[in-house]
Amino acid sequence: MPEAFSPTLLGWSDIALRMGAAFILPLAIGLERFLHRKPIDYRPFVIISLAACGLLIGAVELLHSYRGPQVQLDPTRVVEGVITGIGFIGAGAMFRQGNFVQGAGSAAAIWCAGAIGLICGMGEIWLATLITLLVLALLLASRPFTEKWDPGSDTKAPE
Repeated sequence: MPEAFSPTLLGWSDIALRMGAAFILPLAIGLERFLHRKPIDYRPFVIISLAACGLLIGAVELLHSYRGPQVQLDPTRVVEGVITGIGFIGAGAMFRQGNFVQGAGSAAAIWCAGAIGLICGMGEIWLATLITLLVLALLLASRPFTEKWDPGSDTKAPE
């Protein structure tokens, strides 16, 4: 197989594990948001996570392929760029309705999905899983306390 179509540092099974985790873990968060009729459905969570994971894997592969005295590649710059870019996407999920900001939970969750993708790209699946479980626990446990501010809720927020 030509070199351009196969990894140089990581094995296919390692990449499949990282990409699989980057798919499944944020899907769980996205489905929670989707099932509770939040402003963002589940697809962006998965897409952002997979892209973040792929970018980090690509950066690590590139670093390994072109290591030399003239080449200065830093995978942490990919992390910085992804996290900043996802912040802009998350900002688009928020809107003001009266005295309340709607969508902040979804915006934070989508940013978290990007971080989960990056962590999966690093190969730290245990950490990505722990973050996913804690975020899901928070979203589910806080639902009774935040429901009155949801646009589709029967209970209205205080004016």
